[in-house]
Amino acid sequence: MRILMLHNRYLVPGGEDQSTAAEAALLRETGCSVDLLERDNREIGQLSKAKVAMRTIWSRKSFSEVFERLRSGDYDVLHVQNFFPLWSPAVYHAAAKAGVPVVQTLRNYRLMCVNSLFFRDGRPCEDCLGRTVPWPGILHACYRQSRAGSAVVAGMITTHHFLGTWQTKVNTYIALTEFAREKFIAGGLPAEKIMLKPNFVHPAPPIGNGGGGYALFVGRLSSEKGISTLLDAWTLSNCMLPLKIVGDGPDSARVAAAAAISPKVEYVGRKSSEEVIELMRSAEFLVFPSECYENMPRSIIEAFAVGTPVLASKIGAGISMVEPDKTGFHFKAGDAGNLRRMAEWCSKNLDAIRALRSNARSEYELKYSGPANAQALLEIYRHAGKQAGRSSAVMERSQV
Repeated sequence: MRILMLHNRYLVPGGEDQSTAAEAALLRETGCSVDLLERDNREIGQLSKAKVAMRTIWSRKSFSEVFERLRSGDYDVLHVQNFFPLWSPAVYHAAAKAGVPVVQTLRNYRLMCVNSLFFRDGRPCEDCLGRTVPWPGILHACYRQSRAGSAVVAGMITTHHFLGTWQTKVNTYIALTEFAREKFIAGGLPAEKIMLKPNFVHPAPPIGNGGGGYALFVGRLSSEKGISTLLDAWTLSNCMLPLKIVGDGPDSARVAAAAAISPKVEYVGRKSSEEVIELMRSAEFLVFPSECYENMPRSIIEAFAVGTPVLASKIGAGISMVEPDKTGFHFKAGDAGNLRRMAEWCSKNLDAIRALRSNARSEYELKYSGPANAQALLEIYRHAGKQAGRSSAVMERSQV
């Protein structure tokens, strides 16, 4: 099978960038031909605000580039990972003109939420869910605290609603969890077009035994990730294991300041994927305090892959991914006191925590391994081809 994959990289590399690279590599390993076209948000600094705004809504450059590539490349499918902002939804229309089916992975809520998170003022927000014009996002300056920027994103969402882009130019959407799928359906995407496929970690890393005597956080250091709740919980008690924090982001300075005054908090900064896995293998448990509707955090999958249980906030992906008393535990999102009590219990009951490690690894092997994902992704491509009337050609090429 021959795939053209599109992605717009972020200024601060994160899970979406990692997942895109991982899917491209996995598909190549199965024998597929994958061409990965990427734009990088560092390009924005070379453009005027007006030009960025225009390209966000409709990029003629992207339309022409993708159409010509598809027309001359004999591709079976266009897989869009992230089009925002530099590719723009024009790429869907380019694929339609070229007669190539489109698969879109829904890694965030950009198609219906101005800031893509359903998160505002420190709490989940669904004010724009189901609205043709997401005007509350403009009113509250949800995109980068800018009404002008928010108006551009809202304009993109609205324009392509009226053009029928979301409804007719994408053959198959990929939602990462059932929780997310339900939100997308509530937002107006066709239920019959949304298939489920989680993220994955491949190849499978060796399982760890814990024993490091510390808890671990891995992720972007920002408000929606629950950093304030995390730091408050660890400074409220002296009865918890030390906490290692890996990552960077807007709240890096606050984390560094907390680590400077608390012997229980260590800020280790950004680490490579290999270094993160090693830290997870020795960690007693991963803390996942996110307060927004996460789609599918890579950190939880990595923890399961090495057998590390997860203490997760009971919201979004944490609800469906972590099973209490089997692969970890839940606490109330945004409640530092509840997190403190749960983390204290885990710290005092390490034998019980370590007994969950085999369950975590089994969950990974069942749902989040490379082979399982390769099979699921190829089936999604075949489904998209069938929806576009190209079933025979797609199925023939996909026998890899």
